[in-house]
Amino acid sequence: MGRAFEYRKATKLKRWGNMARVFTKLGKQITIAAKEGGSDPDTNPRLRVLIQQSKKENMPKENVERAIKKATSKEAADYKEIIYEGYGPHGIAILVETATDNNMRTVANIRSYFNKYGGSLGTSGSLQFLFDHQCVFKITPKKGVDLEELELELIDFGVEEIEYDEEEQVILLYGEFHAYAAIQKYLEENGYEIHSAEFEWIPNDYKEVTDEQRLALEKLLEKFEEDEDVQNVFHNMK
Repeated sequence: MGRAFEYRKATKLKRWGNMARVFTKLGKQITIAAKEGGSDPDTNPRLRVLIQQSKKENMPKENVERAIKKATSKEAADYKEIIYEGYGPHGIAILVETATDNNMRTVANIRSYFNKYGGSLGTSGSLQFLFDHQCVFKITPKKGVDLEELELELIDFGVEEIEYDEEEQVILLYGEFHAYAAIQKYLEENGYEIHSAEFEWIPNDYKEVTDEQRLALEKLLEKFEEDEDVQNVFHNMK
């Protein structure tokens, strides 16, 4: 298994097991995508994938429509995507992706979590060099398609790694951050069903921790996951 796949298998956030949190996260992403690229999924590839993903997660249609309308409503919250970086206890690097309508509230909360659990909030850009920013597609396998042949085909579109997840019975594609649009276009034109398309920060290296240290770090990660402004959390703990 590759580096990216092993990381993903080890760090599935608990929030994705909670339907309410799934809907909150997707709702914010849909609003942001609609605001940036328009409310028509036919002309907005990012929105199109998110709507497909919302169906896979059984998100009510009215929730999706409400999230799209928020993008053009003057009364609706104006979400901004902000990444916070810091060190958790025992020198573990942590990136926290947020979508917030109140940066002062969010940064105060993120800083308090770091401080409470023995970490420290860093400055913007201070830790991103420890991670690779990648796009990750989860697709349904097609009959008769060989993974190695698919990988060779997709290399020209920016895909760097392909793995089959036996647990979920899906193919995971890892590509360069800027290759998102090209990969999505290939998949749609070739009839692949896209379950989800995410951007993830994959660590370049991992840091060993003891069981006791891991428990302390997991308490901090859980606090991040409980915060409604937090979309994703990435770290380099092995």
